[in-house]
Amino acid sequence: MLQKLSDYIADFLAAQGIRHVFVVTGGASIHILHSLHDRPGTGPICPHHEQAGAMAADGYARATGGLGCAVGTSGPGATNLITGIAGAWFDSIPVLYLTGQVTTFRLKGQSGVRQFGFQETEIIPMVRPITKYCVQLRDPRRIRYELEKAVHIARSGRPGPVLIDIPDDLQRAFVETDDLPAFEPDAAYAAPVPVKEDIKRAIDLLLGSKRPVLIFGHGIRLSGAVAEARALAERCNVPVLTTWGAKDFFSASDRLNAGTFGTHGTRAGNFVVQNADFVLSIGARLSTRETGSPLSSWARGAHTVVIDIDRAELNKFPSFERELDIAIQADALSAIRAITEAIDARGNAALPDWTPWRAEVADWMQRYPVTPKNARSESTINPYILMEEISGVAQEDTYFFIDTGCAVAWSMQALRLRGSQRTFHDFNNTAMGWALPAAIGGALAFPRKSICCVVGDGSLMMNIQELATLKHHGLPVKVLLLDNSGYSMVRQTEVQWLGGVNVGTSTESGLGFPDFIKLAQAFGFETRELSKSADLKRELAGIFALPGAVFARIEIPSEKGVIPQVAFGFPIEDSEPYLPREEFIRNMKVAPLPASLNLVDRPANKMSA
Repeated sequence: MLQKLSDYIADFLAAQGIRHVFVVTGGASIHILHSLHDRPGTGPICPHHEQAGAMAADGYARATGGLGCAVGTSGPGATNLITGIAGAWFDSIPVLYLTGQVTTFRLKGQSGVRQFGFQETEIIPMVRPITKYCVQLRDPRRIRYELEKAVHIARSGRPGPVLIDIPDDLQRAFVETDDLPAFEPDAAYAAPVPVKEDIKRAIDLLLGSKRPVLIFGHGIRLSGAVAEARALAERCNVPVLTTWGAKDFFSASDRLNAGTFGTHGTRAGNFVVQNADFVLSIGARLSTRETGSPLSSWARGAHTVVIDIDRAELNKFPSFERELDIAIQADALSAIRAITEAIDARGNAALPDWTPWRAEVADWMQRYPVTPKNARSESTINPYILMEEISGVAQEDTYFFIDTGCAVAWSMQALRLRGSQRTFHDFNNTAMGWALPAAIGGALAFPRKSICCVVGDGSLMMNIQELATLKHHGLPVKVLLLDNSGYSMVRQTEVQWLGGVNVGTSTESGLGFPDFIKLAQAFGFETRELSKSADLKRELAGIFALPGAVFARIEIPSEKGVIPQVAFGFPIEDSEPYLPREEFIRNMKVAPLPASLNLVDRPANKMSA
């Protein structure tokens, strides 16, 4: 069958189950856009910025667990995608990005000029470090091969984004679809499986431990193993810590859920991992946000077993002076199944009684709650109380799309998830402005689901134009704006290291903000304003009860920061505000580091919880 190449692309995307493609039109992408428009079942969604389109495709992929797709034109359209591509790269999200390019006879080639065709930009070398595969199509007959190859690579092994750059004249070309060469994957793309001997050694260390802990990461969800991971935790009856990407694996009330850990984790969670004598981490990249710096300070009293699909992630530990006892390259699903089978083979009698250890973990969680004890007496809105109330009044199936800065730190520390509530964030790139377009992607993927966007005032300004996109499509997203007059997480860093002098982080030091309520009303939103703690629960319940989109400005005092938070130079168990040294030492089963024993006075932290 003779078919226009851009029509073939539209049919291919539909066959992948993609119902919405995020496209900002342009001269070099117009044929793809029109082909998508003409094809039933795979419609184009037109945001107002390519960065937002890239992020919306990312959010769509995260929500569905499938493939996302965004299209940009040549030149600035392609370069505007880059921040969104990076977020998908660092979090291992499969997204297909398509960029238009100038016609092949206008490509500069090896001429040495900076640009020959109008809006010509060499996007391939720019995105190569942040994609699993990127290629410029030069032969229209290769379109099937390149699309199939890109999608297979995006989904296989450790997932991630891919990009195909397609010159305008090739989009307009006609191809004989029956003769197009196909892509045939080989064994190189197969996911690694665990070595049985490594699993046996890991089980030996687990069974010989007194203070074991499991760490679950986002790789478990990527491999489709969330149910198996929960079952493993129950089988072992061992406390579980989650990375931010795995926070929604357990409800807040689950007896084995020990919370989050790391530089912006909870005090109790950090005491758990730092006092453990055995750590089994599955599908977690264990970035410095989780481990703190130096890497050698993390879980230093524990035998450590780390399972990751990416060999480079395992190799980084010895590179940064932290040896692992066992490093297992495998996908999470096969590893969890192998571990479960190995434990079952030994029988229930082989599992030690870890009741005393679970009691200690419960004691830390009781003595060091996430929400400050005096927070409920405040007349203004405390962000930790806010997060508790949000998760309590939202529907049990709500998907929370959360932006960066204090918004994500407060959410990850204090949201008390229940039912099938889920949390989404671009966890490792943490781009300001991600949550709104990502929530649009999630709402389009699940139009009947409760979707909530939690965003700070600084982050909203990065993609505020997408409020128009949200309203244009009639998406019932609840946008909760945490307005604390600037970048409070950076202000907290200024307090720690720069004497509390603000530069470019507050309205007084260079930032300008609009009247958000008037602006939201101009976009057509139903609006609410919240500033008093006494009205908080009732007002939030009313917002979530409304059937359509709502924009709520929630006033947070500008001095509110992330508490606790680890300062540079300290291990994660010793966070600000610092505990009295006697109390801190009583909590440590592992020898404290010199930085903690020789704690010197630091500038008073003006930020509070």
